[in-house]
Amino acid sequence: MTEAEVIEIFRVSGAILEGHFILSSGLRSPVFIQKARVFMYPDRTEVLCRALAQKFRDAELGNIDLVVSPAIGGIVPGYETARQLGVPAVWVEREDGEFQLRRFEIAGGARVLIVEDIVTTGLSSRETVAAVEALGAKVIACTCLIDRSGGEADVGVPLVSLARYRVPAYPLDQVPPAMAAIPAVKPGSRGLA
Repeated sequence: MTEAEVIEIFRVSGAILEGHFILSSGLRSPVFIQKARVFMYPDRTEVLCRALAQKFRDAELGNIDLVVSPAIGGIVPGYETARQLGVPAVWVEREDGEFQLRRFEIAGGARVLIVEDIVTTGLSSRETVAAVEALGAKVIACTCLIDRSGGEADVGVPLVSLARYRVPAYPLDQVPPAMAAIPAVKPGSRGLA
């Protein structure tokens, strides 16, 4: 699957929004990728996650025992990618501001693949890696459907993305004037300002 085909699935799903958005990282962007609009279509999600699973296999990073995703955005692609890879899927969720594995256990030494929806700065991925490794598991790699950083995000382990879609993101004090004139909207799921 080409990057253009991935982006087209998001586009036809109405998932690429334009305006002034506050990202979960706290950065501002003129584009927001509302992946939930893709995930509401199981057939489209299956196509994307099958391709992501294949891209991970093609990277030859090794076998895995488990997929772990950050809640809430990573749960659907994590589940479907795990299904494509034939392994269980679990997720971490925030408790007192930090990712914790609250509903599941991970065996020490388990080989884990982190599956994300969208990576911008890599913060959620890094936090997920830290949470999983604190439990004694080994994170083999992170994967995501779309890497908004264009390959610049450092997640601490190899990052395999289905598509790179470079979209500008600005600190509040560097927002271009035309964008600053548009009221900011915060559609993400993390409670950062």
